[in-house]
Amino acid sequence: MKLGIVTPVLTLLPGAHARWEREGTLDDVVRIAQAADELGIDHLTCSEHVVVPDDIATVRGGRYWDPLATLGYLAARTERIKLATSVLVLGYHHPLEIAKRYGTLDQVSGGRLVLGVGVGSLEQEFDLLGASFADRGCRADDALRALRVTLSDPHPSYDGTTYRYAGVVLEPCALQSHVPMWVGGRTARSLRRAVELADGWCPFGLSPDEAAAMIRRAAETEAWSGRGAPLEVILQAERALDPLGAPGHCSEIVDELVRAGATALSLRFVHHSVEHYIEQMTAMTQLIGALR
Repeated sequence: MKLGIVTPVLTLLPGAHARWEREGTLDDVVRIAQAADELGIDHLTCSEHVVVPDDIATVRGGRYWDPLATLGYLAARTERIKLATSVLVLGYHHPLEIAKRYGTLDQVSGGRLVLGVGVGSLEQEFDLLGASFADRGCRADDALRALRVTLSDPHPSYDGTTYRYAGVVLEPCALQSHVPMWVGGRTARSLRRAVELADGWCPFGLSPDEAAAMIRRAAETEAWSGRGAPLEVILQAERALDPLGAPGHCSEIVDELVRAGATALSLRFVHHSVEHYIEQMTAMTQLIGALR
């Protein structure tokens, strides 16, 4: 079971962040990232919102560090941990733009990029950025197909329903010959998109039972059985975990997520300071090790 972290400080979700995070700094994030790196944690995440309207920020939060700049900095301060966008909104970017910028990040990090992507759901943000909202699903599908053939090719070509290009040079492109792509979301459609077009599914806001039911239905499809490799399923616990204070409860939650179909976890912890976060993270890796 691979363990990842939802990186603190980089986002502030109302009711879900610790008090110290409001004044948290990039140096705090670096300390956590380096500790995670030393502990052998699989990945850390950074989300994307460009702007959030004031009234919606009270629900979704308003702080979202830019993933490209943030992960690029963390790449220089770590050695092994994977750097996952969770998630990049496809509708805000052309596939060639994503391939150049995040292909460069893959080079900078020595091949540690995980490109987590999503369709997007905040219509007001689409409007503010001049991006089309109504057809975002079909455009995202085409963008995923384009990215699959473009990310690692310095001379890419693609002829799709929305995006078309050929006779171009994309250098640098990604270092990895196959950049892992995860699809975020919480709907059956997001899972189908992951099964058909990506390497993993990283849903949010689902209970283990809800995720398990969706995975069971997807596993019965031809697209699932026709995959060349198993689908990575990265699940989150519904609440922050307290491995120091309640290790038994944490073990139960991990067991539920594994039974639901998780191949990896991306977790939040109860924490009151940088030091406490690192202690919790350490305890969680020990707990996961004991369960293996």
